[in-house]
Amino acid sequence: MKTWCAFLKKEWMETIRSGRLMILLLIFLLFGIMNPAIAKLIPWLMEVMSDSLEGSGLIVTEVQVDAITSWTQFFKNIPMALIIFVLLYSNTFTGEYQSGTLILVLTKGLDRWKVVAAKAGWMLVLWTAGYWFCYGITYGYNAYFWDNSIASNLVEAAACWWLFGIWTIAVMVLFSVLAHNSTGVLLGTGGGVFAVYLAGLFPKIAPYMPAKLMDSASLLGGISQEGDYKKSIWITIVTAAACIAAGLKMIDKKKI
Repeated sequence: MKTWCAFLKKEWMETIRSGRLMILLLIFLLFGIMNPAIAKLIPWLMEVMSDSLEGSGLIVTEVQVDAITSWTQFFKNIPMALIIFVLLYSNTFTGEYQSGTLILVLTKGLDRWKVVAAKAGWMLVLWTAGYWFCYGITYGYNAYFWDNSIASNLVEAAACWWLFGIWTIAVMVLFSVLAHNSTGVLLGTGGGVFAVYLAGLFPKIAPYMPAKLMDSASLLGGISQEGDYKKSIWITIVTAAACIAAGLKMIDKKKI
C-alpha cells in the first residue's frame, strides 16, 4: 500500500512538473468562459454582418439569446476539451515504457495491475474535476446573465457527455497497455471513437452505442427524453469497465 501511495504521489508531481495540470486548468477555464461569452456576442456579430448579408439578399432579424444558446456552445466545445485531454495523456503509459521508469517501480514490489489502476484512476479524476469545473463556470455565468431553468434535463445532459469522456479514457487505457508509443494509443483511441460513431449512424443499433451520449444536448430543449439514453448509458458503463479490466489483465503479459 505504501508503494502504491508513493506511485500516486509520483503521478501527481509529474502532472504538475509537466505542466499538464496548468494546461488542463486553463483549457477548462477557457471553455467555461467562452460558452456564455460566445452567446453574448452572437447578436453583436449578426449586427456587424447584417450589411454584408443584406447585400447578398439575406435579411437579418433580431437575434435572441438565452441560457440554452450558451449551453449549446458548451456541448459544441467540450469535444475539443476531450481531444486535448487525450493528446496530453496519450503517452502516460508509453512514456514509462520508453524511459524505463516503470521497471524501477515494479522492482520495488508494486504489482503491474496497480500501476494501471493508479494511472487510470488519476486520469478519471482529472477528467471529472476538469469537466465539472467547466460546467460550473458556464452554469454560474448563465445564471448571472439569463436563467438556467429554461434548459430541461441540464444535469442529465451534462452527465451523458461526462460519461462519454470516461468511456474514451477507458479505451485509451486499454490501448496504452497494448501500444508501444503514443501514436498507437492515439490511433487506437481515435479508431474506437470513430467506430462507435459510425455504428451510431445505423438507427437500429444507435440507441445502444456510446456515441449516442454525444447527442445529449437534445435533452435541453425536450427533443429527446432521458429514457432514450438508458441503453446507451448501460452499454457505455459495461464496455468502459471491460476496457479497464482488460488493461489490468493484459499488463501482466506485456513485455516491459
